[in-house]
Amino acid sequence: MQPSPLVEFTLNGLKHCHMPERGLWSFKYHLDGREPPNEARPSYDVFYSLNVLLGLSKTAEAARAAFGVAPDAMFQHVASRLNGAGARRYAYGMALWAAAELDATVPDDIVDRVRAMTAEPNAMEPWTAQDVGMILSGAVAQSRRSASWIKLAQDARNHILERLSTESGLFRDRAIGGRRFFASFATEVYCALALYQYDELFGDPIAARAADKCVRKLISLQGPQGEWPWFYHAASGRVVDFYEVYSVHQHGMAPALLKHAIRRGVAGAKEALVKGFRWVLGDNELGVSMLRPKISVIARSQARRGWASRRDIRLARACVNAMTGRPAKLIGWPGEITITPEVRSYELGWTLWSFGADTDFPELTHHKAFATASAAPRAREQMATS
Repeated sequence: MQPSPLVEFTLNGLKHCHMPERGLWSFKYHLDGREPPNEARPSYDVFYSLNVLLGLSKTAEAARAAFGVAPDAMFQHVASRLNGAGARRYAYGMALWAAAELDATVPDDIVDRVRAMTAEPNAMEPWTAQDVGMILSGAVAQSRRSASWIKLAQDARNHILERLSTESGLFRDRAIGGRRFFASFATEVYCALALYQYDELFGDPIAARAADKCVRKLISLQGPQGEWPWFYHAASGRVVDFYEVYSVHQHGMAPALLKHAIRRGVAGAKEALVKGFRWVLGDNELGVSMLRPKISVIARSQARRGWASRRDIRLARACVNAMTGRPAKLIGWPGEITITPEVRSYELGWTLWSFGADTDFPELTHHKAFATASAAPRAREQMATS
């Protein structure tokens, strides 16, 4: 099947983020003109590369043509670096998940590390939702190949439902500590997506209903132009800060989740997916496209300008909003918002995961913005070989 313009656009972008001398994709690709534009950070390079490979599993033939190596072969190189990279727990879940989708063998040292980190009862108690959600996604994916992973999948599923769930439908970021009161948009995606995957393999209506409830709550909190807010007060189900509004949530992670909800008939899921995606095409507060056609990437986010965008200030603002009940608002004034001049390779991996094999959203995958952008690299290549 001919790749869609969106897939071609994304593969071209990943070429820019690729570091062939390392066999990895970069932590950051800067859009401010610095040289070299790629910034490496070992633990993130490996994790992001695994996320890219998960996406490439959806379009393996096009990926081989783009990079000259089959994605399953690239996986072995990336996975061999995981234990030495100081990676976080969630990276091991991504390794399990990507390996299953690529039909690749998980290295023994990764299997041993996952078994060790989950061996003790209540081992997941201090974990983040990202840790648990990705381990669940990985364990479910591996359970399709070997029953030895089923127990781990059950444990992770139980932890999400028993320790991270709230009455609002949102999942909390941790079971203990200060972050148990809050959750990011990514928290909701990792937990709900993994529960959908668990239900689809094992048939678990309780897990599926919890994921449905989360999705319905997220849809009710989506911004007027499709923005997926960054930060929530989990128990009350309120947005406590919209910013940053991350492009990957709009074009990659939300679609990955919402496609499961659409199959289950969750009201408004399809409309929320399309509305959210159109945010990156220009239907946003700034009224500008987040695409960077010359290098086929999507700028990372829209954020407050200056000191107000610092993470500690963002967290303080969220805490004040949570304690006072003050509603979080979009700024509505473009002069106070800026575009973050970078892209991270994993963001493009999520795009491929969501749309690499898609035929259901031609208004997005074949949008003229991608068709025009993906045609330019082909024209340059043809001129170079003529």
